[in-house]
Amino acid sequence: MERIASFQVDHNKLEPGLYLSRRDGEVTTLDLRFKKPNTGDLLSNGELHSVEHVIATLLRSGRAKDAVIYFGPMGCQTGFYLLFDSRQLTDEQAVELVKETFAAAAAFDGPMPGKSAAECGNYVNLDVELARTQCGFYSGLIRDWTAEKLAY
Repeated sequence: MERIASFQVDHNKLEPGLYLSRRDGEVTTLDLRFKKPNTGDLLSNGELHSVEHVIATLLRSGRAKDAVIYFGPMGCQTGFYLLFDSRQLTDEQAVELVKETFAAAAAFDGPMPGKSAAECGNYVNLDVELARTQCGFYSGLIRDWTAEKLAY
């Protein structure tokens, strides 16, 4: 089998940040890395799930909602992937969108989106404060990020 692109990144050297993971035609995937891999320092299930609900809601109801294809957690519990339509957003615009969205999530002052049995299959581990805390951390981490810094 072919070795997939994400397995070709040396995770021993990878630091938290914002990276260009891959391009598949008109779909660009960004790697939003919160934790340093291979350290045992992982996002908890509640943190992953809570950030996912808030950020996905903000992205899918925001100014670039038509460009957003997917936002969700990495299986390794160290961050998230954002897939977007590169016909609608440049890399520079996507970086700004991520920065704006995480800053907004850090200040989010509403009820947790999708926190009911009818809306989510595991709504019990959603916590808006966990989301705000992790989004505040990541917002600070990428505050000065630019498209030029997207390379692994």
